[in-house]
Amino acid sequence: MDTRAIKIWRAGVDAVGGYEATRTALATSDGPAPDQIIAVGKAAGDMARAALDHFGSLPALVVTKDGHAQGLPDAVHVIESSHPVPDARSLSAGRALRTCVKGMAPGTHLLLLVSGGASSLAEDPVEGKSLSDLQALNSRLLSDGLDITAMNIERRKISRIKGGGLLGRFTGQSAQVLAISDVPGDDLSVIGSGIGAPPNPCSFDCETRIIASNTIARNAAADAAKTLGLTVLENVESLHDDLPTLARRIGRRLQDMPPGVVVLGGEPTVVLPPNPGRGGRNQALALELAREIEGIEGITVIVGGTDGSDGPTDAAGGVVDGTTWGAGAAEVLKAADSGSFLEQQGALFTTGPTGTNVMDLLIAVRD
Repeated sequence: MDTRAIKIWRAGVDAVGGYEATRTALATSDGPAPDQIIAVGKAAGDMARAALDHFGSLPALVVTKDGHAQGLPDAVHVIESSHPVPDARSLSAGRALRTCVKGMAPGTHLLLLVSGGASSLAEDPVEGKSLSDLQALNSRLLSDGLDITAMNIERRKISRIKGGGLLGRFTGQSAQVLAISDVPGDDLSVIGSGIGAPPNPCSFDCETRIIASNTIARNAAADAAKTLGLTVLENVESLHDDLPTLARRIGRRLQDMPPGVVVLGGEPTVVLPPNPGRGGRNQALALELAREIEGIEGITVIVGGTDGSDGPTDAAGGVVDGTTWGAGAAEVLKAADSGSFLEQQGALFTTGPTGTNVMDLLIAVRD
């Protein structure tokens, strides 16, 4: 297993860390100091910590995934919630966000920090919709192989805080929205189902900025590869397709790959069988690619979610080479249980929370 692939992947993720991206953005901003900080998403903890380090002690509300709020001051109101399927805490978080924004007085300033994952972590459903409706919708969307843009369009339809609904309750003077993009095209109306999007029309001053993205991560990974003496053969955001199609297309590319590195980004889609096993799209794609490069020496492929998690698991993805594929692999792929097989092979890639979320990164290195 070539450890350079992991070093390159980590360099890409480090370049879009929530703390550093937020710190840099605030250092170049000339807007007013906020009266309230709100951070929501998988990177919310690190983003809020950077804002508090920059401005000093301020009221702050953080909504994030379980285990992603380390290092925040005790005074911060933290709500840890559920991802990728909402639970009762998601509704509590949605109400807290709505109450906080609605309660800000005229003349006040809001700093809203947004990252991926907010679609599940915080929700305030429209009248007539319950938690079970939300859970059923999210489970269906996750299973049907839709891309993130299509999924978030559906989520916005039943939400009072998505698609501009949250800031639609703001009656203060100004809001600054800093967002880490986990969607194609870096569209603020899609990130977190538009939880940071301004309302239309907007009655207050609103500045929005994308401060980290898959493009930035891929370029940093490519730069790291060059410092290791590797030729960058490809650096594109091309993982936006269904998983079997991607596996075949990338597999052919890897089989004919000369020495060097390939850097790919994006977010594959996957259709899940009934009662799926353990694993996520990155683990599944890694195992699919292990089949494509079986028996080929000198190739290492890592596929990982930049937030450090892959579906409902604590692994980011998988690291595979020409020896990974073996007996039983085809069966676990059909059962969406790739994580179990990768763990047996010592091929799971586990990082813990990374403090960011800019879709997925695939790094392939060949000697």
